[in-house]
Amino acid sequence: MVISVSHLSKYYQVHKKEAGFRGSLKSLFHRSYYDAKAVDGISFEIEEGELIGFIGPNGAGKTTTLKCLSGLLYPTDGKVDVLGYTPFERKHAFLKQISLVMGQKNQLWWDLPASDSFLLNKEIYEIPDKQYAETLEELTELLDVKDILQVQVRKLSLGQRMKCELIAALIHKPKVLFLDEPTIGLDVVMQQKLRDFVKEYNKRYKATILLTSHYMKDVEQLCERIIIIDHGKVLYDGSLADIVKKYSQYKAISVVFEKSVPAAKLTKFGKLIELDGTKAVFSVPREATSQTAAKLLQTFPVDDLNIEEPNMEDIIADVFSTKAAKR
Repeated sequence: MVISVSHLSKYYQVHKKEAGFRGSLKSLFHRSYYDAKAVDGISFEIEEGELIGFIGPNGAGKTTTLKCLSGLLYPTDGKVDVLGYTPFERKHAFLKQISLVMGQKNQLWWDLPASDSFLLNKEIYEIPDKQYAETLEELTELLDVKDILQVQVRKLSLGQRMKCELIAALIHKPKVLFLDEPTIGLDVVMQQKLRDFVKEYNKRYKATILLTSHYMKDVEQLCERIIIIDHGKVLYDGSLADIVKKYSQYKAISVVFEKSVPAAKLTKFGKLIELDGTKAVFSVPREATSQTAAKLLQTFPVDDLNIEEPNMEDIIADVFSTKAAKR
């Protein structure tokens, strides 16, 4: 087991102050606090080589969890084990085997070329010259950045900087990689390039990767297993395919008829959610999908028919709303 988390909690004491001058004056003599539960007793285990999607809304506790796993934060309660180490002890042998990449934080020196930051990390992680040269060659080839390594970081585009941030974080070939919103702010082309790189890195080095992202495309394309967290608690831990079956009771049938069909003739086939000229889209119970599609083909002249799973964002939103209703 590479990562083992048992009943992990992280609470913060937050000061409450009434608005205005009177509230400020009152807080000088009497301060009131409450416990903000960033992480509230979560447990999970991750095997070597797994690429896990760690998702949830803003403030769910994702980044706090990653910081506890990487040793940046001391947990309030619970037990965390990563590669056989207790992260918050920050042992040198542990730090040489992990890396944390945060899409909104920079580790590269702004006024220096990225190659200088790579050399600094080489010395910090005590990487042998030969290993450093080979790893740098592999990573720059995978990310296609050989021509910008000598350019000042501040003159690079956001996408180029993000690629160089990844190289800096991976130059020591970490066994465990924590990715916190690595594609945030990037255009769709650059997002896809980074997804392809993460997938290839996971495959090539058998690295264990925990990925947080608000872009469901990242999770759908990279992760077979997801952990959903909200209000510091785990709502779901399982395969991406199973959550679709568990929380989505309907599929969408999209049909293009040879000629337009009146809405009155279509409503009996399911909930008609779109009708535009010759195209119609139905929402149909999952178990009745095949039967409904066959009836449509038998009843009308059809040019095209597709059966689609619902949008992943909608499914995740349903998970949050369902759990919230039970609180």
